Amino acid sequence: MERIELANQKAVETMLAGDPVLVDVVTAGDVIPALTEAKLILHAGPPISWERMCGPMQGAVAGIAVFEGWATDLDDATKKAASGEFEFQPNHHHSAVGPMTGMTTRSQPVMVVLNRTSGNHAYCCINEGLGKVMRFGGNDASVLQRLAWLKDALAPLMSAAIKHSEGINLKNIVARGLTMGDEMHQRNVACSGLLLRELAPHMAAVSTDSKLLSEALRFMGSNDQFFLNVGMATGKAIMDPVRDIAHSTVVTAMSRNGTDFGIRVSGLGDQWFTAPVEMPEGLYFPGFSEADANPDMGDSTIVETIGLGGFAMGASPAVAGFVGAGAASDAAIFTKDMSEICCAENPEWSIPGMDYLGVPTGIDIRRVVDVGVAPTINTGIAHKKPGIGQVGAGVVRAPMRCFTDALRAFAVKEGVA
Repeated sequence: MERIELANQKAVETMLAGDPVLVDVVTAGDVIPALTEAKLILHAGPPISWERMCGPMQGAVAGIAVFEGWATDLDDATKKAASGEFEFQPNHHHSAVGPMTGMTTRSQPVMVVLNRTSGNHAYCCINEGLGKVMRFGGNDASVLQRLAWLKDALAPLMSAAIKHSEGINLKNIVARGLTMGDEMHQRNVACSGLLLRELAPHMAAVSTDSKLLSEALRFMGSNDQFFLNVGMATGKAIMDPVRDIAHSTVVTAMSRNGTDFGIRVSGLGDQWFTAPVEMPEGLYFPGFSEADANPDMGDSTIVETIGLGGFAMGASPAVAGFVGAGAASDAAIFTKDMSEICCAENPEWSIPGMDYLGVPTGIDIRRVVDVGVAPTINTGIAHKKPGIGQVGAGVVRAPMRCFTDALRAFAVKEGVA
């Protein structure tokens, strides 16, 4: 139908016109008003209650409650969560995103990305680095100490440096990263380095503590996934203006909480369409196997929603082997498959090894259902028990039911059911 095609054209044009810029690092409670009103914990994925949360999500909730001072220890936090003392809402309901468990609470620092075209902001916490981390359900003293350092040391330095720089253009960093082997979900080595190169001179210019500066540069430089969270906020900033375009079948969000996978569709507003989340297929760290794995989780699928991650696998053949997706030469196949379910290509984000093909842009629920191909997602794998952390990395498909249910609802709304 012509009105759907025109609406989808508008959706894609809005995506391509997005101009994301990293403008600050602030305390979450200062920019997300709801966080100051109650003991509210924002999480990854569609809405979920404590009783239905997976192990790592519950572990992260307990840890962040202790971090916020809402509980004396992990046992106390778990009891309070089970008794309903904490409120839970998705990050996506508050212009935010978070990797894996996605914990966002009032005291945490969040990076602020401004879409200069639309004027909207998006928020994401700072990447914690590797090892035992809260995003994978880690919650012991070392995890909380690192969160405190991010809040009290790194965040103020980053904020001052970003302001000194007058903002970091992120669209250009992504474009360059694609030419250097990143796909912006499992591989962020190039973009993390490019961002550090942009920030380091300004960090040096504003710093009055050489020891802190050294620690900050070392932390950022040794964290190959530092850019992931920046890329997620970039995706959220680009996609939020695409919401509520009448008659559009373009997906505006994909997310998972370890129990459910959910999508939102432009022409259907903020309604979630959910299905049980899938188990990733991939490679495991020594000593772990599929028996240890939790089903997929995280808001990081926002990068696939804008055409990166599994959609840009052709730019990052090294990732194909790392996540168990096949030979390096198979990477381009994933990108070609994703082109079949999208409305367009992004000419500004191209893949040199595929004759500068633009990354697939604008997931169309009609095409997903018609072709029978669900979106490919690159992902980390968390241990199913709380407090342990990451055990591997892999590839997962979005559940087809999300798209069929959304398409049925869309047909009813359009009066063609």
